[in-house]
Parts: sequence; structure tokens; C-alpha cells
Amino acid sequence: MNLLVVGGGGREHAIIKKLKENPQVETIYALPGNGGIAADAVCVPEIGAKDIGKIVDFAKSHAIDFAVVAPDDPLALGCVDRLHEAGIPCFGPDAKAARIEASKVFAKNLMKKYGIPTARYEVFRDPKAALEYLRGASFPIVVKADGLALGKGVLIPQDMEEAEAAVKSIMEEKTFGDSGNEIVIEEFLTGPEVSVLAFTDGTAIVPMASSMDHKRAGDGDTGLNTGGMGTIAPNPCYTPSDAKTCMETIFLPTLAAMRAEGCPFKGCLYFGLMLTPDGPKVIEYNCRFGDPETQVVLPLLKTDLLTVMQAVENETLADLDVEWHDGSAACVILASAGYPGSYEKGKEITIPGNLPENVTVYHAGDQLSDSKLVTNGGRVLGVTATGKTLRAALSDAYAAAERIDFDGKYLRHDIGKRALSAMEG
Repeated sequence: MNLLVVGGGGREHAIIKKLKENPQVETIYALPGNGGIAADAVCVPEIGAKDIGKIVDFAKSHAIDFAVVAPDDPLALGCVDRLHEAGIPCFGPDAKAARIEASKVFAKNLMKKYGIPTARYEVFRDPKAALEYLRGASFPIVVKADGLALGKGVLIPQDMEEAEAAVKSIMEEKTFGDSGNEIVIEEFLTGPEVSVLAFTDGTAIVPMASSMDHKRAGDGDTGLNTGGMGTIAPNPCYTPSDAKTCMETIFLPTLAAMRAEGCPFKGCLYFGLMLTPDGPKVIEYNCRFGDPETQVVLPLLKTDLLTVMQAVENETLADLDVEWHDGSAACVILASAGYPGSYEKGKEITIPGNLPENVTVYHAGDQLSDSKLVTNGGRVLGVTATGKTLRAALSDAYAAAERIDFDGKYLRHDIGKRALSAMEG
């Protein structure tokens, strides 16, 4: 089989490595891919993830048997719709279903209409009206750009001064472009955060191992929000009781709501949850695999990934027994100094060739330059280890991360610390 994976980051590398385990897979093309992915797939750097027409033409001319559209932008732009029109089976939601991430307003209104637990909120198109509302609000509070913003469109003002700056940044200065034409202002929820990715064919749903992301740039959850500085799975805060509650009050109702709205969701649906004192609530939906959650969840998947994805496409997921490995996984992100602000590129990367078998390095922001691997992004590598225990997985991930080098390498040193504290009391 010839496969095509749209995207070029750590998430896509994790998907590609897992798809390669299927013996029927002959060639995997990555559009555009990156320098490290080139070791596992045929990269096509001249075709970007948002070049929908070129992606479809490539799929037709290269006899692609199955495609995976991984990032949010091409999903929202209708890449799956176009591939299906060309007769190519693929994994991912169509554009109408991708609105669950592409529009925060759509998602919040969906939850309100169908009684899915989430934070109280209001929607604003006028900055003056938003500021007037905020003057009567309690802080901290959450301000979200409506549209896609590379995972950075959520601000949490601690007081009115910060709230004014947030509204000005999103709605007037257009920090996130047209994504800030509308904003959602919602109450600040408290409790442990949990990420649950789930395979779904629109009716059946199979949650994956839960995970815990670490969004802040600095140790102790300080600094700016990032796309994620590390993850662990499973999340010890997410109990079997929580899983049961979420299935009954969030997961299945969300699928039913999407079907009722005429946009059934097929693909990977990401639930960003908060375990509040009033029970689990939805913070956000994503219409695709999370990054870097994918880098700890897929290594724990025992069932063949391509088989699962085909069952989603064929709407036969209920007939498949999806199994998981015991144990834990931990991912430590190696970033460029300055991320998520400005950072330098082109720093040569050195990765030892004798890393342990339980350690995988996922390439996120690098490229090949004169046959050398060099940095080309903020989040450069994801170093993932699996282990019988979370402590063992973290120990191995950090040991491997220390052996990898590039000028300006930056990492958090406390990934999994909160999870260990939760487990050990």
C-alpha cells in the first residue's frame, strides 16, 4: 500500500512511525515532511500542508491507497472533502465537522445547545462590548480567539488591565489574524487538566490513553503558553470513574450533537478536559491528533494503527477490538532558545545512534541542510520513552534528551512532576 500523510511536525512523525509497523505498507509520502521524517518517509517539501489542490493532484498521480490529514488547517480547508471527491480513502473529518475546532463559537454553542458540560461563556464581535462585559467580570478569566491560532489563541487575564490588553491584541491588533474577528470570553475553571484523544467513525468511539500536557514554557508552569513542552500518558488524575462519566456526559453526547447538526465527525476527536469540583467539563475540542500528546499515546497503542484508521473510514470501528500496552510513556520537548518568541534557526543537531530501544526521537522542527540535520522551528524534537512505570519512562526520556545536542537547546526539567505527585499522594 502507498500512504500519504499531510503535515510536517512531531505529530506526523509519530503517525508515520506507527503506520510503518503494518507489513502491507510499502511507501509513505509526507507532504511536506521534515528533515527527520525523511528517514521514515518520502518527503515532498515543495507541497505545503495547506496546498490542497497540489495534495489531491499528488495523491492521484502517485496511486495513494490511503491518506491521513493530520493538521488542523488543511482539515478546516476541506482537504478530506477534496480527497474523497477524488476517490481516495482517508482519515480525518470533513470541513463541516472540523468546525468543532476551527470555530470556538461553533463549539461553545454546540455544547450549550446539547447540554454538554463546559464553562459559562459569552461571544463578542465588538471590542467595546467585550470590554464592557469584562468590567463586571471576576478574574482570572479566559479570552479565546474564535478561529485557529496554532494553539496560542487562548489568553488568561488576571485583572482588568490584562483583559484590556488581551482584547486589544486579538480583536484590534489582529495578533491571530481573522481568527480574532470574534472572541469567546468564558469563566476560568479549576482542577486537573486531561487530554483524551479518541478514534471515532461518527457513531462508535474508542478513547485512547489519557495524557497530560505541559503548556507553559518554563519549569513550574511559568512563562508563556506554548504548543506543548512535554506530555505523559496515561494521566493519573483521570480515574476509571472519570472515564465513565466523560463517556456518558461528553463523548457520546458530542458525537450525537454533531450528527444532529448534520456534520458527523469521523477521525480523531481531541477532548481537552478539566476535572472540576463539579465534574469533568470540556475546555476545548480539537479536530485532530494533539501535538505532543500523539507522541506519548501512539507508542502505547498495541492494535495496528492503519487497521484502526481504515475502520474509522469504513465506519466499522464498533467491530474492532482496540488494545493498548500496559505501562506509561513520557515525552520531553527539546526547543530552540527563545521559543515561543523569536528564535534562531540552522543550528546543527547531534543525535547519538545508540539510544535505548524504548526511546524514540520524533522530529518536529528540523530540516536537512548539506546532508546535516539543523533546527528549523521552535519545538525541534520530542524525545519519548516508554516504561513499566511513569517514573521509569521519565528517567529514560530525560537521559536520552541530555545526550542530544544543538546550540540553544532548551527543555523543561519538570515534565511529569505533577503526575508523579498525584500518583504518590
